[in-house]
Amino acid sequence: MVNPLLPIRHPNDHWFICDFGDVIPKSDIASMEHPLFTLSTRPDTKTRNYEHNGSRVTIVPSGMGLATIHDKDILIYAISQLTKGINQGETPQRRIRFKAHDLLITTNRGTGGREYKLLRNALDRLTGTLITTDIKTDGKQIIKGFGIIDSYEILIDDPTTNRMVELEVTLSEWLYNSIIGKGILSISRDYFRLRKPIERRIYEIARKHCGQQQQWVIGIKNLHKKVGSTSTLHKFKYTLNHIVKHNHLPDYSIQLDNNNVVFLLNNRKASIIEHDNYSLDLKPQTIENAKKILQQRYDVHTLESEWKAWWQKTGKPTLNSPDGAFINFCKKRMSTEDATPTTRRQTKPMTVPNLRDGTQLQNWAIANGLPEAPAGVETLQYYRLLCNHVERMNSAREREQQG
Repeated sequence: MVNPLLPIRHPNDHWFICDFGDVIPKSDIASMEHPLFTLSTRPDTKTRNYEHNGSRVTIVPSGMGLATIHDKDILIYAISQLTKGINQGETPQRRIRFKAHDLLITTNRGTGGREYKLLRNALDRLTGTLITTDIKTDGKQIIKGFGIIDSYEILIDDPTTNRMVELEVTLSEWLYNSIIGKGILSISRDYFRLRKPIERRIYEIARKHCGQQQQWVIGIKNLHKKVGSTSTLHKFKYTLNHIVKHNHLPDYSIQLDNNNVVFLLNNRKASIIEHDNYSLDLKPQTIENAKKILQQRYDVHTLESEWKAWWQKTGKPTLNSPDGAFINFCKKRMSTEDATPTTRRQTKPMTVPNLRDGTQLQNWAIANGLPEAPAGVETLQYYRLLCNHVERMNSAREREQQG
């Protein structure tokens, strides 16, 4: 029996690590809600019209056909890259540059000549497909026509092989507005292992509508419409039964109940749901335990800021126990033989500079024995946060002295 999931093609190449860091893949909510991509594996040259709850979408293909749901892998990679930069304090830009090889590995594709050619074709379809819509993004209602991406640029290292090295993709304003307005959701890494386009589309809908609920129910006819399938309802039910039988959708299971489809959050399989609201809030008891470990050698709150900066720099990976991770971070700091007490508690209030220059702020921090900005973290933003923290410490000391 054929495995309903594709194999992990790059188990020794740190799958999903290239450029993603430990970032969870993300997709825009608008295209998860509406069928903007064709599910056909052959060139689809038919104009599509879709209307639901007052939103109207018209999708016009280029000469190469409509953009496919597999073409969307490029957008998911780009959105994830852009989101990672935003989380690290970078100024977001519509133009994104990345390595073609990393994209192929991250999206679980092959890295041969055929895959590079398919990638080029996908870029052409994404640029050529015209969408006219009045879908709202970031609280704005835009009625206009646009390509899914505005343009792309390819750097080729060897003209004889035409193998691309780097890509530069300019996202459409509509898609960019979705990202800036946080109209995105984390998706499972196993999304890229789903073989059939329709299974990917059904997973998108489950992720969008079921989300963190234990279950979500929708009529089969309505689901058929939302999926955007051109197959008959009879064939669509066959696909649903296939998914029920193999239970291979990431994060969710489905059941058929007469003319309804029931999506169930599978807590055993779910791996990404918590990422959308994930934070590193520590328990008060954790702070107290950390103080005992640090033995007044380090200021616990300064060390906490350093730990959180490191977490951001590494792409905000999910920690099974943030409290336990911070305690281990403190223990490691204390046990490092060559550790220098750069984060020792200050016994006197420090004068906080009113500076806006990152270099001067860095010199101030070093002079006061405070931690420097970790590599990969935006310097000015880091030291401003550090200034705010020092001001809070000064205020706390003043209250202690007055009390």
